[in-house]
Amino acid sequence: MYSTSMLRRFFFFNAAASSSSITPSSSTTTITSKKKSLVFLGSPQVSATVLDALFNASAAPSSSFEVTAIVTQPPSRRDRGRKVMPSPVAQYALDRGFPSDLIFTPERAGEETFLSNLRALQPELCITAAYGNILPAKFLNIPPLGTVNIHPSLLPLYRGAAPVQRALQDGVKETGVSLAFTVRALDAGPVIARERVEVDDQIKAPDLLALLFSEGSKLLICKLPSIFDGSAKVNAEPQDDSKVTLAPKISPEESWLSFDEEALILHNKVRAFAGWPGTRAKVLVIDDESSNNHNILELKIITTRVGSNDKIRDNDVHDIAFIKDALVFPCGGRTDLEVLEVQLPGKKVTSAAAFWNGLRGQKLKTL
Repeated sequence: MYSTSMLRRFFFFNAAASSSSITPSSSTTTITSKKKSLVFLGSPQVSATVLDALFNASAAPSSSFEVTAIVTQPPSRRDRGRKVMPSPVAQYALDRGFPSDLIFTPERAGEETFLSNLRALQPELCITAAYGNILPAKFLNIPPLGTVNIHPSLLPLYRGAAPVQRALQDGVKETGVSLAFTVRALDAGPVIARERVEVDDQIKAPDLLALLFSEGSKLLICKLPSIFDGSAKVNAEPQDDSKVTLAPKISPEESWLSFDEEALILHNKVRAFAGWPGTRAKVLVIDDESSNNHNILELKIITTRVGSNDKIRDNDVHDIAFIKDALVFPCGGRTDLEVLEVQLPGKKVTSAAAFWNGLRGQKLKTL
């Protein structure tokens, strides 16, 4: 656990070494600007895209607002060195020269000390983008213009923690991003605007997530004037609850692939779970068909495509073949999943060809 004072000292140390390509005009002690006060909440790298758009828009001569504070997740241990590091959004803000004492990192958004600091800033609007913390009513009651969220789905579709992953898992051909007011119910607020995006059948979740937040940033900047003058709230579209679909949080247990399922289902799962938690499979490595020298090998499946179904199957439907550039896994419904990249535990990602060559004649079977 980190105290507020510890965190602020930590951020100040980092800020001293950061660049100063932008220096917001506000501080905790004096706010002299007549521009509207906006507070941004976000944590992962995709959120930094939104913050960058807000910084750039606020720096324009005609801008009517400024980012007066940033709220993000507390520092955590990341990377191989397990060093305590600020969230990607906090680090980005520090690198841009944002005052360290205006970066708030509460464990929970309902902490009274944090809420008191937020009230003192008198924000007129709050913007959230993958903040990762539940906002209580006490928070939502502070900004008079409300809190607006960038959600990477076409609401009311895919409400919840994993909208991009669940959409890819379902094999959607189209998704998008929504700009909506935040209410206490999960992703249920009135929608200000939506932007539709076609989904390529090879795109993976991290790339689609980045694309949607990039589009969401443009949508936000476009709609900010109407949010500030109040017309966005008047014209916001209530969501049709009869069309709601949910996008629950992904668990690590879901990462295993079962080759009883059809190849398309497995391919979509690989795309959806790319990055975290990834997808895994257990295969049987056979030295000699006539012996009992068999080993079970765990593979992380990185990149796949659906097979063309024009290959002649061997008698054993569990045999994994190598054809051209892919490991061909037989799947349910007489379909084939072509695996292009794999990763062994503790090793780097490698091509299917390199992995196959490393087997030195050993055979593979699905379990």
